Amino acid sequence: MSGRADKVPDLRGYTTVLRAYGVTDKGRVRPINEDCWAFDEARGLCVVADGMGGHKAGEVAARMAVDTVVGSLATGTAGDQSWPFGFDPSLSEAGNRLRTAIHLAHMHILEIAVTSDEYSGMGTTIVAAIVEGRRLSVGHVGDSRLYMLANDRIRQLTHDDSWMASMLADDPAADVARLERHPMRNALTNVVGARRRTNVHVVEEVLGGGELLLLSTDGVHGVLDDDRIEQLMLDSGDLRGTATHLVAAALARGSHDNCTALVARYLPD
Repeated sequence: MSGRADKVPDLRGYTTVLRAYGVTDKGRVRPINEDCWAFDEARGLCVVADGMGGHKAGEVAARMAVDTVVGSLATGTAGDQSWPFGFDPSLSEAGNRLRTAIHLAHMHILEIAVTSDEYSGMGTTIVAAIVEGRRLSVGHVGDSRLYMLANDRIRQLTHDDSWMASMLADDPAADVARLERHPMRNALTNVVGARRRTNVHVVEEVLGGGELLLLSTDGVHGVLDDDRIEQLMLDSGDLRGTATHLVAAALARGSHDNCTALVARYLPD
């Protein structure tokens, strides 16, 4: 299906100013850093990926995903009129371009994965946010997250594609403590690459101004609860300090994973 749905308001007439700062650390356990992030200020685009796979395959998958999303949105290949992965009329054009870009990343990783045994089965999570005018569009796959701080409260806009999250979705009354002890609790049910199909989730919101966004990998939010993340975002005075303190807090809490925090603020002109 192609075209643009009339029910999606056009907010592109607003000037967007997005500032961001990212910090990544391989942590104290992993030998390499398989996280990757990027910020394209000209397009109001933030991307974070957390790779997986043997040897350095996870690092390759994460870098490919980030580069493909940034590159395709920069050149316009994610938004040509053919819409090779379909057009969702409930989303804005920007949301559909972002969805398409992540699908392209998935296809590129699958293509490279068959060229070498060391890349076989590689994949990555991804969370990407683009702001056009006042509209925030967020695309995500896996368990990397986006939080938004507004009116001194944080809210998670993404949902995890994990075994534990799927169990809770099926049974909200399930014993969380028991699920957290299950060996499959962090197993991913949906990734970019690794499997033939992926499901790209997109959520959109209209921004008012001054919102603080956090894109993070599970090395950060896997050890810091929402209250701690909220407090760190409230206490830090600038973007660099916020990202630095979030990663430092995760490492101090004993994170065994790579840690990445990309913090952005929306400032309407």
